[in-house]
Amino acid sequence: MTNFLVTGAAGFIGYHVASKLLDRGDKVIGIDNLNDYYSVQLKRDRLAQLDGRKGFEFRELDIADAASLNKLFSQDHPEVVIHLAAQAGVRYSIENPGAYVQSNLVGFANILEGCRHHQVKHLVYASSSSVYGANTKMPFSVHDNVDHPVSLYAASKKANELMAHTYGHLYRLPTTGLRFFTVYGPWGRPDMALFKFTEAILAGRPIDVYNRGQMRRDFTYIDDIVEGVIRTADHTAKPNANWSGDLPDPGTSLAPYRLYNIGNNQPVELMHMIEVLERSLGCQAQKNMLPIQPGDVPATYADVDDLIADVGFQPKTPIEEGVQKFVDWYRSYHG
Repeated sequence: MTNFLVTGAAGFIGYHVASKLLDRGDKVIGIDNLNDYYSVQLKRDRLAQLDGRKGFEFRELDIADAASLNKLFSQDHPEVVIHLAAQAGVRYSIENPGAYVQSNLVGFANILEGCRHHQVKHLVYASSSSVYGANTKMPFSVHDNVDHPVSLYAASKKANELMAHTYGHLYRLPTTGLRFFTVYGPWGRPDMALFKFTEAILAGRPIDVYNRGQMRRDFTYIDDIVEGVIRTADHTAKPNANWSGDLPDPGTSLAPYRLYNIGNNQPVELMHMIEVLERSLGCQAQKNMLPIQPGDVPATYADVDDLIADVGFQPKTPIEEGVQKFVDWYRSYHG
């Protein structure tokens, strides 16, 4: 049994990760600030699925509050931290950049300090496919340079990777960053396309289709993501003895530091995803075709070979199966 700290435990991925850890008998301390970026009730309903389960404790706490976070580390002594709390959303970062500075930069620094001072064995943290920004070489590889983000959200996630490397170098804190690729499934986020499309179609409203549908995303089902996150947490990052400063590899280091893509490795055309959703709902969508939004990229495609080789990650849920499971949950949750 391992004592895990899961930040963002009321969030989409955090809830599922906490549940899976509890299933296998681990102890989970979950924290979340329950902010109103999207439905607080949905977050509370996720937590209700965890409340009362053996080994689970919840603290309502903001990671930007250094004193409260340090107190938690001192009292609860987590062995492994899975850091999933963040201000999410590419488009919202254009409207409210301050939220990203507080949560994704100040908050992440506080997490690093907590891990450093309290002998945490491994920090696994959420990065994002958005760090690839203006990159066009496909599939995206962690061994490629990512110095051209196109949103503040992406820049904050790139900054997290750099900050984690510094702590690995200076304090030998093992850290692993996971670049998530378009996660979807039951209990998903209402600001994500699948949730928004489902809500609109069932209400008889048109859906906004950006870049006039010329988008591809590496849609990754939540169960596959959770399996990869937990396998990674169990596989503590180690230095790459072959790393060279003459030809620096961005994905590894002489420090105990790793970066991985975590995605389905099978990009799906946005219009195909909409067709699958229409079949699952038994409804046709009215489509409002729009230009691409600032900060968006037209395609994402993950090279996950390193994660397969190192931890045995193997995504296996096709889009047709995953969308149907989401629709079934959505109908049940909303009655």
